[in-house]
Amino acid sequence: MEQYLGFMLVILGGALAAGLAGCGSAIGCGIVGQAAAGVTSEDPNKFGLLLVLQALPGTQGFYGFVGMFLILGKLAGVNVTDISISQGLAVAFAGLPVGLVGLISAIYQGKVCAGGANLVARRPEEIAKAMVYGAVVETYAILGLISTILLLQNVKLG
Repeated sequence: MEQYLGFMLVILGGALAAGLAGCGSAIGCGIVGQAAAGVTSEDPNKFGLLLVLQALPGTQGFYGFVGMFLILGKLAGVNVTDISISQGLAVAFAGLPVGLVGLISAIYQGKVCAGGANLVARRPEEIAKAMVYGAVVETYAILGLISTILLLQNVKLG
């Protein structure tokens, strides 16, 4: 089993990338969804505007999925028993930026977008401003994905 430890660490890296970012997106979308449901109960015509805000924290889950896909792509053509523990650790750590930044940024983006839902409740014409506030948080999720990509480029398996 020890000969598979490097491979298991690579899989762990992919799982952390997708799992953490996905959890953050679920929480963030839930936060916005709660606020949006309250606004929609008062004015059902605002549903479409609010749905855009609710979708924003969901992007981190996609970034985590991309990170996992890139990590699994490192395994192409590699004999899994040839992956050293240090190589596996390097890949696992490379998956952390997209996973951790995705987790945290999605939650905070959800809070920002929930505030945006309150803005839209009173002033629906200000939806663009609410989206910009959410997009600022998104920047860091993108940086987390780019960090994972750059780190993975420097890891050779096998």
